Amino acid sequence: MTNQIANPPTTFATSDRRQDVVKTASPDDVALLPTVVAAVQSAGSEMKIRFSRDSRRTSRQDINASIGNNDDVSLGLLQAPLLAARPSAKWVEDELAGGALPPGEWWVTDPVEGAINNVHGMTDWGVTATLVRENLPVLAVVHLPLTGETYTAVRGDGAYLDGTRLYHSAKSDLKAALVGTGQAAPGEDHDTHRRIGQSVTAMLEAALVVRVSVPATLQLIQVAAGRMDAFWQFSQVRSGLLAGALLVEEAGGILSDVCGRPWNLASSDFLAAAPGVHAAAVRALLPIR
Repeated sequence: MTNQIANPPTTFATSDRRQDVVKTASPDDVALLPTVVAAVQSAGSEMKIRFSRDSRRTSRQDINASIGNNDDVSLGLLQAPLLAARPSAKWVEDELAGGALPPGEWWVTDPVEGAINNVHGMTDWGVTATLVRENLPVLAVVHLPLTGETYTAVRGDGAYLDGTRLYHSAKSDLKAALVGTGQAAPGEDHDTHRRIGQSVTAMLEAALVVRVSVPATLQLIQVAAGRMDAFWQFSQVRSGLLAGALLVEEAGGILSDVCGRPWNLASSDFLAAAPGVHAAAVRALLPIR
């Protein structure tokens, strides 16, 4: 994206800043949610038809072409209804972009979140859409076509899985925690790869079990549902973090960077955790530079 602001004024609240969290949902956002759910599920249904467990891509060119074709089909079902539902909102064209957005409302989508898994016949992928207002996610939908599950959140109204309220894990000991991380995108720089490796080592020593996988959203929904206890990522891709970030926050979890500072779209890294293990996760990750 161009014309991005370097230091957005809005930050995400952590648990000790709950006064900053919107406690009452916008009626307009609540009313918009069914339209977004319908658009995301429609795209997901088409992707399910196109999906094959027998996919075996043989080259980088083949992988990229398959991902591009799927993205085009899914976007064709997402973009028109979302823009019609919110005519004042702009559309983020580059799903791999990061950093702060210009002022106003933006749709941030991933037409096939976990596309690399999808084109290799694996099942951990989905479709996401997030409405961002002044750099703050206010509405998010994550749909998993192969299971039929739909995760939703409206800022100030909680996080839900198919209508059932989600809550963060109650764990208070990182030594008992299931945590996870993964790379933001192919082709990250050497320093990012080094930090990922060092962070996995640190968490292998600090936590119970560490998952390393993609995409980020499919780990973040587990944190929101209380099945996982923390997720961190160096570098960032907006479309891989925003929907899950809102779900975690609305489920009562804590968002920060790995140093424990409130996270925003200009942050260079990301941590989402249950309140009881957040401080310990920060201590484990803080030495990694």
